[in-house]
Amino acid sequence: MKSGYVAVIGRANAGKSTLINVLVGEKVSIVSPKPQTTRDRILGVLTEQDFQIVFVDTPGIYKARNALTDMMMKTTETSAKSVDFILYVLDGHEGIKDDEREIVEKYHALGIPMAIAYTKIDIMQKENIPLDMAKISDWGLDIDVFPVSARKGKNIRELKAFLADKLPESEKVFEEDIVSDKSERFMVSEIMREKILLKYDKEIPHGIAIVINTFRLQENGVYEINLDIVCERANHKAILIGKQGKAIKEVSSFARQDMEKFLGAKVFLTTYVKVKEDWRDKQNLLVEYGYGKEEI
Repeated sequence: MKSGYVAVIGRANAGKSTLINVLVGEKVSIVSPKPQTTRDRILGVLTEQDFQIVFVDTPGIYKARNALTDMMMKTTETSAKSVDFILYVLDGHEGIKDDEREIVEKYHALGIPMAIAYTKIDIMQKENIPLDMAKISDWGLDIDVFPVSARKGKNIRELKAFLADKLPESEKVFEEDIVSDKSERFMVSEIMREKILLKYDKEIPHGIAIVINTFRLQENGVYEINLDIVCERANHKAILIGKQGKAIKEVSSFARQDMEKFLGAKVFLTTYVKVKEDWRDKQNLLVEYGYGKEEI
């Protein structure tokens, strides 16, 4: 049997989490059109008869601006050095950036087998695909490239088979019914954060953390979930709550529906908005909110 870890690395918003969700066949990472959606190292586990691929979803690559984003970049760097294979995700729709070659060469130099998933081919101009393939070929690196569409399932089966073939002979890392290493409590907090990312604009979604105070399955089969939405400014709190509490009620209802789907049970959700100024630059608060604790 083939089994091992595949780090999925790329720029912020390249489509890493969406691709992993499709490869695994379950939602193991939240998705939004905004950078910094993935903050933690999250494992997505694909188990089939002859192989098990443990995908390591990593934060997107961009310039660190505070202690949180610095921690996120260190998580990506550490993950890339601790796996059997690296899958670099390149956003075909956005095209190849000027420094893309430099980033790919950096990870290729680690000496770990590597391939490129060239994503979003369903929403880009088709004539750009061969042009970009030629650019990648001109880099002179021995790297296989898979043009894929996660949304349409294009070349997903081929990519799975390729990755499985590249892994070492080994026993399964996880039992067959496991699709992620993250707890239900963690996924519930991520669902709440995803809905905030989707609803609010500009900097506010990036400056929030979700803290679960209560996560309990009651005797009546209903989950009681009490959580804090932590933001950095008093005016951010006002925007999150909205006029007469309308905004926070809407986003909480949106999140509760997804939580119920994920947990397979009714949810009684209570949300509070709190202010912790500049929490993203305070190491003690990063630890308190659960960031930077895990390694492969």
